[in-house]
Amino acid sequence: MTSESDRWYDDAAGPVVRPYAMTRGRTSHAAEAKLDLIALVMARSDEADADVDDDSTLSPEHLDIVERCRVQSVSVAELAADLDLPVGVVRVLIGDLLEAGHVMVHQPVPPAELPDESILREVINGLRAL
Repeated sequence: MTSESDRWYDDAAGPVVRPYAMTRGRTSHAAEAKLDLIALVMARSDEADADVDDDSTLSPEHLDIVERCRVQSVSVAELAADLDLPVGVVRVLIGDLLEAGHVMVHQPVPPAELPDESILREVINGLRAL
């Protein structure tokens, strides 16, 4: 006989799945260096992605990520918020999808590679002078 304190799930929410279970105990992924919080994730739209629903190695969380990224690119931080999962878990799951070729990741432009503000002002002033 189980007591009320022995229950490990909420009736409304169903069973609780711990984050380490979603990532199979992993806390990082080889692709994690590519996964900045503002990196954009987009699902592949070619034939290689056609079998994503048939891939038995993917968890429901993997499929949720692919589904959210099919229409438009979504940042890693937005995915974590939408899925209500820790960012570390989402990074590992995206790393799995990246390794399997189901998603692409686009890195933001580093601030050091952006043009200097003074150059942009000179261009604007030059255009106005025309």
